[in-house]
Amino acid sequence: MPHSRTGEGVQKATRGGVLRRLGEWCARHFVVVIIAWLVALVALQVVSREFGGSYSDNFSLPQAQAQKGLDVLKAHDPQAGGYSSQIVMHDDQQPLTALSSQMSTTVADLEKLPHVLSAQNPLSAPGTPSGQQNVGPLSDDKKTAYITVRFDVQPSTLGDDYLDGVDTAVQPLRSAGAEVEYGGPLGELARPSADDRVSELIGFGVAVIVLLVGFGSVIAAVVPLVSALISVVGGLAILGLLAAAFTFATVSPTLATMIGLGVGIDYALFMLTRHRQNLIDGVDPVRAAGQAASTSGHAVLVSGCTVIIALAGLSASGVSFISLLGVAAAVTVVSAVVGALTLVPALLGFIGRHIDRFHVRPPIAETEAGAGDTPQGTWHRYAQRVERRPLSFLSAGVAVVVVLAIPLFSIQLGHIGDGADPTSFTDRRAYDLMADAFGPGSNGPLTVVIDQTNVPQSQRSALASKAQQSLDEVQGAAVVTPLTPTQDGDILLGTVYSAKSPQNAATTDLTNRLVDDTLPDAVQGTDAKGYVTGTTATQVDFRDIVASQLPVIIAVVVGLAFLIILAVFRGLLVAVKAAVLNVLSIAASYGVVVAVFQWGWGGPGLGVHGKVPIESYVPMMMFAIVFGLSMDYEIFLLSRVHEAWLRTKDAEGSVAHALEITARVITCAALIMVSVFAAFIVSDNIVVKMLGLGLAVSVLIDATVVRLLMVPAVMTLLGRHAWWMPRWLDRVVPHIDAEGARNEARSASH
Repeated sequence: MPHSRTGEGVQKATRGGVLRRLGEWCARHFVVVIIAWLVALVALQVVSREFGGSYSDNFSLPQAQAQKGLDVLKAHDPQAGGYSSQIVMHDDQQPLTALSSQMSTTVADLEKLPHVLSAQNPLSAPGTPSGQQNVGPLSDDKKTAYITVRFDVQPSTLGDDYLDGVDTAVQPLRSAGAEVEYGGPLGELARPSADDRVSELIGFGVAVIVLLVGFGSVIAAVVPLVSALISVVGGLAILGLLAAAFTFATVSPTLATMIGLGVGIDYALFMLTRHRQNLIDGVDPVRAAGQAASTSGHAVLVSGCTVIIALAGLSASGVSFISLLGVAAAVTVVSAVVGALTLVPALLGFIGRHIDRFHVRPPIAETEAGAGDTPQGTWHRYAQRVERRPLSFLSAGVAVVVVLAIPLFSIQLGHIGDGADPTSFTDRRAYDLMADAFGPGSNGPLTVVIDQTNVPQSQRSALASKAQQSLDEVQGAAVVTPLTPTQDGDILLGTVYSAKSPQNAATTDLTNRLVDDTLPDAVQGTDAKGYVTGTTATQVDFRDIVASQLPVIIAVVVGLAFLIILAVFRGLLVAVKAAVLNVLSIAASYGVVVAVFQWGWGGPGLGVHGKVPIESYVPMMMFAIVFGLSMDYEIFLLSRVHEAWLRTKDAEGSVAHALEITARVITCAALIMVSVFAAFIVSDNIVVKMLGLGLAVSVLIDATVVRLLMVPAVMTLLGRHAWWMPRWLDRVVPHIDAEGARNEARSASH
């Protein structure tokens, strides 16, 4: 048998390993393992459908000034507090004043719905004072109007059934020929449910093609897909159960699917590739699966833990909304790791030696030259070229990354408004009607709340006059309504309308100007407190909190990943190199996202209307996810470099050897993950589009520019110094074996 001596040595070295025994047991008892997985899958689906929760974007920021302002308003005037949403009417044929009876009926029926605090009739409500821009609720031509409905809960959390009552209430207006659209949170509730099946089919289709072209074997192409799909379905069922106890965002299952499929296919592919090489080396299928679990399984476990730790770093944001997004993604990463370590060996045991029975071309293993100690394939020759000119390759890689990262310096964080949604969405149509009739700022009014509870009656008149003057002079406002006291007289209430749309940077600046300068100056010298509340103000607060915590997240995630690489490979410079290069690749992917969405380069082609800011939490999510995923390829490549280094002590030869046996599988794995992420660009959700593009670009950059240009060049320049470790640090840092590298080194001596 070819290379049988190598196979025997590895078997001796890995004897007694927990992962080896687990892999062998699963491969030997494949019937039990496969049936157990299927039974568990069905049981989880049944339990999740029966007891699982729902997903909602209802979250609060208790320490944010917008939330404090809302709480103050609720305490003094419950009818004016709560969560507001607009129902927009438009009629080209007749003025809406001709539908007075239908409007009154609709408003009365809306007020009878559960959770509704109040509904304002636009035909009887006071209009905008003369001389100011009309901001509603009735347009100058009387053909557009909006009903402001206030709820005691966030309307987007009420469930699809709630819309039936709203539809019934507005039916008189629709029957009379008026167009009725739902804006704000009510419009978000009316959006069609997310359907990821198209994205999943696209990703799977590309994955099949990549695996067939890369490895030639039909069965070898199917195994990673089957394993990943089963793992993700199981993980989503668990996520559904967790949703019964925690409030996960509506984007959570899509994000979990995206990450789970990507890592699930990758982990199974790495296991399968090592298993096939073991078969070629003459190892029987059961032991081959066990050895794959002992070697590549170690790397899968370490990589999975790295991704999970990076996602856990999101909790440093202090925002439960973001922390739970990390938890959602981590659930499917865990299921993918468990699937790779148990289900994949079972499938390999079931297949036996028939893994290459059906093929579209001669199957290829890890290397083009076989599994010998001195492979001389295409990638080995490429590595030798890198060794001869490392500075040139490193400079080329740095140049590409720097150019792509340039747009990052103009990044604008914010919230993507309804105006960027497809016109098939009712909230987008409501947004356009409001903007056309009342100006762009009408879609994001800023509610000013001045609490004068502790202000003596004798000073309140002067306070109101000074505050009104300050608001009238604020820069960036199109309309400022007069301040009016609540019934108890303790609160002054007014509304400021921006001259720009809610997602425009000018509106963010206006909000912060009101909070930081205008209101503090207006109440100076009194015991009054000023707040700016409402949906737009809450979004600005969320953006500011996230932006302030982003450096903390970066520091935590980079620090944790640095420690993992240090513990695995015992090389200080290797760990520094991994952290720096990964940060550079993420910066490049940020730049691409800014260029496409914020600058508008290709945004319309992706179904995005106009230029939009970068959703405030997207950079944070991208950093945690991408940094974790990039460590996958880092660990798989460096584990082979380290393995060869321990065996030969030849620094440059170790890089060439590792690149030869990992370049093909890393390239295929990256192409699959890129296709999975990019497939989600077809989603109607712009945040999902943004995440899909950002993750796809970052993986592509990481697996090509970083992993094939910069890493080999830097490792060559560092030479044996890459593995230097101070003795005191070596004693402190725990030892983690990534891919049985020490066992491989010991086996070479037998």
